[in-house]
Amino acid sequence: MNRAFIVALREVRTYLQDKADLAFSLLLPIVLFALMYGAFGGDTLFHGTAHIVNEDEGVYSAALLEQLEAIEEVDVELLSAEDAEKKLDNSDLLMVIYIPEDFSSKLARGEPAQLLFKQRGNGGEEGQIVASIVRGVAEQMNLEFQVRNEVNSALAGFGIPQQSINTTVQQYIDEERASPTVVVNEQTVGTTVDPVKLFLPGIVTMFVLFAITISARAIVEERRKGTLERLLTTRLSVGQLFFGKFLSSVSRGFVQTLILLVLAYAVFQLFTPLSFIECLVIALIFAAAASALGMVIAAIARSEDGATWIAVFFTMVMVMLGGTFFEITPGSVFATLSKFSINTYANDAFKTIISQGGSLANLGLELGVMAGVAVVGLILSRILFKVMPGGK
Repeated sequence: MNRAFIVALREVRTYLQDKADLAFSLLLPIVLFALMYGAFGGDTLFHGTAHIVNEDEGVYSAALLEQLEAIEEVDVELLSAEDAEKKLDNSDLLMVIYIPEDFSSKLARGEPAQLLFKQRGNGGEEGQIVASIVRGVAEQMNLEFQVRNEVNSALAGFGIPQQSINTTVQQYIDEERASPTVVVNEQTVGTTVDPVKLFLPGIVTMFVLFAITISARAIVEERRKGTLERLLTTRLSVGQLFFGKFLSSVSRGFVQTLILLVLAYAVFQLFTPLSFIECLVIALIFAAAASALGMVIAAIARSEDGATWIAVFFTMVMVMLGGTFFEITPGSVFATLSKFSINTYANDAFKTIISQGGSLANLGLELGVMAGVAVVGLILSRILFKVMPGGK
């Protein structure tokens, strides 16, 4: 048994020294997760930029820009007229909002003023949303002007100083803006899931499964080149060599998961010390199950390319059926098929610990299935190694 552990230790040491292998096993899942978090994460559903040419530089254009800048979902970028025209001509921008030079002077005289929306095509989805927001702010300003005009008309002839009227009206407008009579509340239907908790389990299990099963190629190559036979000329028995290869695969998968979970622990603070240890237990059992399946692939594959294609196909099927990147509707045909994916049980186990605050006591089925796959896969792979041509 000690010799089997020595074989495993040597394989893991080689794995940790191979920079290309480490980059594939660790860097790729981190990059993929970062991309998915950037795509699906965040606190708001929309964030856009209002590209504005301010040819007015007056008090009311400044007020318009100030109200736009107060909106969290919108950034304001000021452009010169020349730059705006170039960007529109080159399709670098699809919509630019122009504030004409007489904007403030017309409003000061009580005359209607206009904003110009210059766009290419329909202005793009972001441009249309930004334009709607700008129209809403302009409409709010229009209502404020109407209030001032109505108040001035109603108090005409009473001898009240104009400055006093303007100050009082502005005070009430500011109070209404700070505490509006009609408040719009947003209510999210369904459960909002942190994208980190949603995607992390699937990404970890997908890359661990792929890395372990693809290692079957190395075993096939060693068998084809006679490396395994030369090892058997030492004091290693067939059983010790076989179990050593299995342990090295388990160790590789566990080390990979350990590093990914440590990074998630440090960056996102997902775990308590206890839940982190529980996730490591899940990772160890999953690595054993995936390693056993990798040994089965190594036993049946006749060439390195064959082992690679079997591993890729097997991983993709397990990932799709396991609901790695999307929710599976309970009771559907797809939900029934997902029961045949080892990723389903691994993902559910990780999500129970990370998202639902569960413990290992709640994972009897998931841990039992993965442990069963590990035992059955190990026995089956050993039998296949014996009965396949050239086996021992």
